[in-house]
Amino acid sequence: MDRQQTSAGTVDEREVAQFSRLAAHWWDQQGPMAPLHKFNPVRLAYVRDRTAAHFARDASRLDSLAGLRVLDIGCGGGILSEPLARLGASLVGADPSENNIAAARHHAAQSGLTIDYRATTAEALAEAGEIFDVVLAMEVVEHVADLSLFINVAAKMVKPRGLMFVATINRTLKSFALAIVGAEYILRWLPRGTHQWEKFVTPNELEIALERAGLHIIDETGVIYNLLGDRWQISSDMDVNYMVVAEKA
Repeated sequence: MDRQQTSAGTVDEREVAQFSRLAAHWWDQQGPMAPLHKFNPVRLAYVRDRTAAHFARDASRLDSLAGLRVLDIGCGGGILSEPLARLGASLVGADPSENNIAAARHHAAQSGLTIDYRATTAEALAEAGEIFDVVLAMEVVEHVADLSLFINVAAKMVKPRGLMFVATINRTLKSFALAIVGAEYILRWLPRGTHQWEKFVTPNELEIALERAGLHIIDETGVIYNLLGDRWQISSDMDVNYMVVAEKA
């Protein structure tokens, strides 16, 4: 799929501007970020459990990620960064939006957490030679200007035998109906224009980009919303939301 860049790198300035406008609401669990807060437990558990298994850790321990350096690309206000830091990870949160990073720093300080938040891009971190045990791109690839370039840049920062996690939305008619029409226009879970269907990423497109960047998918799963339980849960259905974890050779 052809994705035209709007800048010299992977950052889509229109996407950055959109999320910058929501910076003040990152930690409002009843506001526009409410769906992300509800989604957070399932993605946190997936990252924790797969990382612990890969690095021979006990996932039940409160310090299960201690000693691991983790990069959260597109960290926003730190909704995922904070619980990972609480599990002991040495966390770097990166986001091109100064407003998002300001919100993340403010909340981390209030929570008594030490997190290295940086208003920067994946390209800048890679060019600086930053290396991590785990790199996260959660709900990010459907917002970048160039998928292949972004994955390649992110992969450079993964240590040999390290992991990269990606959570995104599949490009199907079902995802158009649920993630855009349903979530943005009918249920109004998200502000209109949060997503562009043509920028959604199929599992095959993601796998190709990861393989070309030297990463091999070792696990993948769908995520669905359970209406009766009012929660997100792991599923074999990858038609809409899905997550993958890949290992670097």
